[in-house]
Amino acid sequence: MGKFYTCSCFCTDNIFLEEYKLHVRFVNENQFRTDYQMILRSRGCNTDSQFHCVLEKVRLEIDRRRTLGVKSAEREATIRETYKPLHKHVYHLQESFLAPGFLEIVKYCSGEDASKDGLMKLIHEEAAPRVYRFPVFSKDFCQELIEELENFEQSEAPKGRPNTMNNYGILLNELGFDEDFITPLREKYLHPVTSILYPDCGGQCLDSHKAFVVKYAMKEDLDLCYHYDNAEVTLNVSLGKEFTEGNLYFGDMRQVPLSETECVEVEHHVTEGLLHRGQHMHGALPITSGLRCNLIIWMRASRERNQLCPMCGKKPTLVESDGFADGFTADATGPTAQQTSCLLT
Repeated sequence: MGKFYTCSCFCTDNIFLEEYKLHVRFVNENQFRTDYQMILRSRGCNTDSQFHCVLEKVRLEIDRRRTLGVKSAEREATIRETYKPLHKHVYHLQESFLAPGFLEIVKYCSGEDASKDGLMKLIHEEAAPRVYRFPVFSKDFCQELIEELENFEQSEAPKGRPNTMNNYGILLNELGFDEDFITPLREKYLHPVTSILYPDCGGQCLDSHKAFVVKYAMKEDLDLCYHYDNAEVTLNVSLGKEFTEGNLYFGDMRQVPLSETECVEVEHHVTEGLLHRGQHMHGALPITSGLRCNLIIWMRASRERNQLCPMCGKKPTLVESDGFADGFTADATGPTAQQTSCLLT
């Protein structure tokens, strides 16, 4: 694996204020007041005390992000030394974990004569444009994976959460899933599919990822606000268990204002995955009962993001980090941003 980097905007951009359902950017207090004080007031942040509380939360989140790589590596080492897996075999991808329908799709996409028209006979396109559904895992594997995740959650091992929008998820790289599960899943099985469906969004050159599990349950996280992903292509697989409601909803690409967008709901089907462009705005409606667990894989193409950071919309300023980091590389060669950026269709 080559060296991957993070863009410097990671520490300052796209900070989620849960109480006010708002993503913000913080460079300094004057900038923050100018950009957000009015909208925060409209959402109930009316007093100086409330505003200073927001500032403190933002600064704490920036400090957390600056030490994220070091803290994550520390947690991963501790988990490796102290945690005893319930189902050791689920950490190593096997074809028996995969749905027969998914293997058929991959086999077709790997053939010399594969085309999008032919692929569309094997997968389902949702009402939201370029959002595709297909089977991914067997039901038995989904059940065993959830049992493993619940065993880990109940252990004393340290736990890192995926992002500021999800308080109960699990980072799969820290648990040891990257090398023998997520990487071969991306390289051997997902790459042939994304190459056909998203050639304009880096689907042919995905070379890193961030994988995590999100959990929604009563008295915990119930929903997920409208957002876009730090990814070129995202796979979202419903693992279970039993739940009602909690549909995803998709709008338009991030460049289109919400006021000009008509959102479309998409249902979760256990064992099946939804594949979409990372910059496609989306969210999750509240569940009304049960527990919903989803595997999320943010897949990244350095040739795409080296030219234009998908989070700040600028040429990335690289910061060294560990592992796959945020998928940037020091190699600035390859197509220009205009040649590789996703179409707004």
